[in-house]
Amino acid sequence: MTGLAALVGPAIWASLPTPALIIDGGDRIRDANPAAEAFFNASHRALLGQPVTVRLLTDAPLSDVFARLRAGHRAMFIHTTPVRRGDRGDTLCDIQAALLEGQAGMVLLLLTPQELPGHGDRAPALGSSSRSAIGMAEMLAHEIKNPLAGITGAAQLLDMTLAPEDRELTGLIVAETRRIVKLLEQVEQFGNLLPPAKTPVNIHDVLDRARKSAALGFASGMSFAIDYDPSLPSVPGDADQLLQVFLNLLKNAAEASGNKGGTIRMRSFYDPALRIRRKDGSTAALPLNIEIADDGPGIPPEIADAIFDPFVSGRENGTGLGLALVAKIIADHGGWIAAQSAPGRTVFRVSLPMMRDAPPSLEE
Repeated sequence: MTGLAALVGPAIWASLPTPALIIDGGDRIRDANPAAEAFFNASHRALLGQPVTVRLLTDAPLSDVFARLRAGHRAMFIHTTPVRRGDRGDTLCDIQAALLEGQAGMVLLLLTPQELPGHGDRAPALGSSSRSAIGMAEMLAHEIKNPLAGITGAAQLLDMTLAPEDRELTGLIVAETRRIVKLLEQVEQFGNLLPPAKTPVNIHDVLDRARKSAALGFASGMSFAIDYDPSLPSVPGDADQLLQVFLNLLKNAAEASGNKGGTIRMRSFYDPALRIRRKDGSTAALPLNIEIADDGPGIPPEIADAIFDPFVSGRENGTGLGLALVAKIIADHGGWIAAQSAPGRTVFRVSLPMMRDAPPSLEE
C-alpha cells in the first residue's frame, strides 16, 4: 500500500470515482487508483514508476505545475485540457493538483474526464459555447452599429435644442451608445484577428514599448519594478500582436489596483523545463518567460477558472474580451499563459518559444 492509499485506507482510495495518481518527487507515478487503471487502460503494475508526462499526454505544463506546488503554491486547477491516452484518442479533462502534506514532495493528481465528440479531435481554442457567443456577436455587431450611429446623431441634435437641465439625459445617451460601439468593435477585433506574421522579436523591446505607453496613460498612477534577463534570445512572433498582449496585461494589472495605485512588476527569465505537446505529437520547449504581477486584491475566486474565456470579467462594465484575446494571441504564437492569484498578488506568466537559430546552448 503506497501513497494516499496508505493515508486514507485502501477502501476509500479504491472507491474514488475519478482517476487519481500520486506523483513522486521525480515526477513518476507512485500510485494509481482503479479508476486511473481503467482510464489509462493499464494495470497498476504497468503504471507504477512511469514518468507521468509519458502516460498523461497533454498540452498542460505538468512539470511546471509540480514545481510550483513544491515551491509552496497552493493547489492548482487546469480547466478543460485535452489528454491523450495512447491510441484511444483525446479526452477533455479538468486536472487538479495538490501537494500531499508531509510526503516529501509527492503530488496528488485528480482527473475529471469529459469525452470529446468524435475520435482523436484536438480541443478547440474556445469552448463551443464561447465560439457560438463570439460568432453571434460578430454577426450582430455590424447591424447594431448602424442604428447606434443614428441614435447618437439624434441625441446630439436634440442636445442643441434642449434646456441645460435636460442635456444631461442626451449626454448619457451619447456616452452609452459610444460605450456599446466600443464593445462591438472589440468583438469584431477578436473575431477578425489574423494569424501572427512571425519575425525575430526582441521581447524586451516589446515590453519596454508596452510599459512606456502604459505609464503615459492608464497606468500613470502605478510604479514599475523591472527585472529582465538581458541574455534572452529572440522570440518568433508578431511584434504588434505581442505588444497588444502586454498592453492588455498591464492594463489589467493597473485596473486591479484601482485608484490607490500600486506596483507592477515585470520580469523575464529563461526556464528550459516547460514543454508543451504539439498537435503532431512532438513536444516543444517554451523557455522564454515573462511575468507581469500586481499587488491588487486578486482575481475573484468564482471566475478564477474561467478568466481566459470570452465575456468573463471581474470588473463592473468589463467586456471580458481582453484576457480572451491575450490567450488567443499567445496560443497562435505556440505559447502558454497561466495565472496565479491571491489577495495582494496576481501573476500572469507568458511562456514562449525561441528562434530555432538561437545559440546551441539554448536549444530545446
